[in-house]
Amino acid sequence: QVQLVESGGGLVQPGGSLRLSCAASGSIFRIAAMRWFRQAPGKQRELVAAITSGGTTTYADSVKGRFTGSRDNAKNTVYLQMNSLKPEDTAVYYCNVDGKTEPFGVWGSYWGQGTQVTVSS
Repeated sequence: QVQLVESGGGLVQPGGSLRLSCAASGSIFRIAAMRWFRQAPGKQRELVAAITSGGTTTYADSVKGRFTGSRDNAKNTVYLQMNSLKPEDTAVYYCNVDGKTEPFGVWGSYWGQGTQVTVSS
């Protein structure tokens, strides 16, 4: 199994910054794509950023130019730097990875427990 632990959420004023981290641990053979999703109250979960194993990153239009995703493959960790935060960024943020626990095993999709980000004055 692969466990994901997120950290870095909290309360921040509009215009502020936060950096989320998500570390994968457990029986990891390989991790492919790493992603950040978010879910606001009463809304569907949405993809915020996706980072390939090679480091190519794509973003939701709503966060382009403000959020930056990155990863450290040696540490099996993915990051989300969030700048110029807006109240509408308030949500629970989840990391998600595609991983294998053995060379000839199947790919699985693993989720973190979520971390709350609240943007409010």
